[in-house]
Amino acid sequence: MKALVETIAKSLVDDPSQVQAAEEMEEDTLVIKLTVAKEDMGRIIGKEGRTAKAIRTILNAVSTKDNRKAILKIVE
Repeated sequence: MKALVETIAKSLVDDPSQVQAAEEMEEDTLVIKLTVAKEDMGRIIGKEGRTAKAIRTILNAVSTKDNRKAILKIVE
């Protein structure tokens, strides 16, 4: 799932070398923390958060298929 989020983020930003994703477990939930360059933060969040919501929807679909719970945190 980490690789999926990184791939999506790298295709959206101007500086793909700054994209980093890290996985952590909090209780029974997989937390994916996404870090991008400050200049690309708007591209990842999108207008009214639509892009971030779309990434979270894809992540939710994949995690549900694997019978897991996953959330995405975008780190500034």
